[in-house]
Amino acid sequence: MPYRKPIHAGQSPLTSVPTTSRSSSKGGGQAAERSGAGAQEPPRRRVLLLNNTFEPLTALPLRRAVVLVVCGKAEVVHGDAAGLVLHSATTTVEVPSVIRLSNFVRVPYRGRVPLSRAALMLRDGHRCAYCSARAETIDHVVPRSRGGSHSWENCVACCAKCNRRKADKTLNELGWTLSVAPKAPRGRNWRLLAGSSDPDPLWLPYLNTAA
Repeated sequence: MPYRKPIHAGQSPLTSVPTTSRSSSKGGGQAAERSGAGAQEPPRRRVLLLNNTFEPLTALPLRRAVVLVVCGKAEVVHGDAAGLVLHSATTTVEVPSVIRLSNFVRVPYRGRVPLSRAALMLRDGHRCAYCSARAETIDHVVPRSRGGSHSWENCVACCAKCNRRKADKTLNELGWTLSVAPKAPRGRNWRLLAGSSDPDPLWLPYLNTAA
């Protein structure tokens, strides 16, 4: 059996190691365990939770997702792209990226998508609304100092150069125009994206952001 590092009080019983670390030889198992011992689960790792019908519901903390899988309330649809697994004293669980509930749950109506930097960047494709360069910040079309609101309809992704040049001026004062009028996204999964700064690529096939 491969060597397993003892679990001390206060230490998490689950550690993540690559699937390639499992070896049939005693020496190989010890070396692999040592190399993976420091690879604790990512502190802010999140997992996409799907309904029984494959409808996206929310993004869960990794630990909560593993509990659902271990308890038989969900199944792993996609594992970690790097092939990580979680080991405890008696169980080995594949690190999930996407899980699916075993039973269907009804989802209440969800209203307007909350405005967040991550969701705004996704809406605008990470491109500056004024020059189409790579966006690095957010700009208020009508500056807040001039009465502009912090809303989907008045916020756009912006590059640092345009942001400095625009400052507290209006588009009319600069002679600038917007090719697309900013508006709130209406896709049913935008609420989920609004709370995730960096969605896992494995989530994308399940996320419909069409209006």
